[in-house]
Amino acid sequence: MGIKSIDAEDDQFAYRYDTQLLIDKRDKDLDEDQIAEYITNTFEGNSLIAAGDEDLVKIHFHTNEPWKVLEYCNTVGEIYDIVIEDMIRQSDNLKG
Repeated sequence: MGIKSIDAEDDQFAYRYDTQLLIDKRDKDLDEDQIAEYITNTFEGNSLIAAGDEDLVKIHFHTNEPWKVLEYCNTVGEIYDIVIEDMIRQSDNLKG
């Protein structure tokens, strides 16, 4: 089964969870391009933003399996300020 990314215009909620976190440098410098490439090639989702520098990277990603993204990011560095919002609940005016 290949990894695919669905355009948000095709299905606004194809990926339910808006996953956001910060990765802080642990032992070695961070590389936001390498992190973004791994997430894109490994996890189904869309709307990826990986921005930062060698000390801190911010991740924003829509996926149905946010725990997998968190597990990976924790192997890269120290993760914190984790926010996972259920966009379907939010669209129904419920707490996300």
